[in-house]
Amino acid sequence: MEKKLTAKVIFQEVKSYFFIFLGLALFTFGWSAFLTPYEVSGGGVAGMASVIYFATKFPIGITTFVLNAILIAIALKVLGTKFCVNSLICTVVMSAFFSVFQPLFPKPIVDDMFMSVIIGSAIAACGIGMAINWGGNTGGIDIIALMIGKYRNISYGRVSLFSNILIVGSSYFVLHDVQRLVYSFVVLLVSIIVSDLVIDGYRQTYQFMVFSKKNHEIAQHINTQLKRGATFLRGYGSYNQQETDVLLIVAHKTDKSAITRIIKEIDPDAFITISKTASVFGKNFDNIKI
Repeated sequence: MEKKLTAKVIFQEVKSYFFIFLGLALFTFGWSAFLTPYEVSGGGVAGMASVIYFATKFPIGITTFVLNAILIAIALKVLGTKFCVNSLICTVVMSAFFSVFQPLFPKPIVDDMFMSVIIGSAIAACGIGMAINWGGNTGGIDIIALMIGKYRNISYGRVSLFSNILIVGSSYFVLHDVQRLVYSFVVLLVSIIVSDLVIDGYRQTYQFMVFSKKNHEIAQHINTQLKRGATFLRGYGSYNQQETDVLLIVAHKTDKSAITRIIKEIDPDAFITISKTASVFGKNFDNIKI
């Protein structure tokens, strides 16, 4: 489906990228001004880049760009061009912000290390939550988790959690400081809790029920653009006494805004219900542990 280049579409895109870039600015500011000066790490590619910086003093911005570029190149065929282009744009912007902010804060702006860790990780988590809510992403662990989930029955949340624990734990072998290791885990914990509040739940999944005459077209674009599946159910309207197709979609929170946007673009009059799911078991989601 080709988007018509109208003033409304342009405004929506500009607005989305404004908030994505603002979120990335908050994320990099939280790291650069509060965490990096105390040599405290965290999860994700920013955490890996920080560990490398502590060991070599190589700029975090450049390391972040290189690591993400490698992952994006690997994921290009698996996750699709649209996802990878979006990841690349966010990576370039995030790396640029790191390159600007890091030299500005050679010393921490808060004297208390514990408060600096709490404030910095909370600001960074708010930033990344804002970016994700407006359709952005920071690549990194997301790319790894999505690629593994494509071929293995391992949940996104589990891969993300284990990867982040591994990254944070590796900081000890560089700094040999138990206190900073503990604070790095505090960063990870605060980031999960705060981002949980911002993006409606860590590992949250949603169920869409779509009632539209264009359900087949909606499903096709979800399949091709997001590489996600959908299911048709047969329904019967009690008011109009007619059979109809009902489209059922189960998706991760990272796909929520994209799916809603696709539905709106194809059929603005579609009737949609969106509900949070307590648990989802199956391929690319969680395993039954009973």
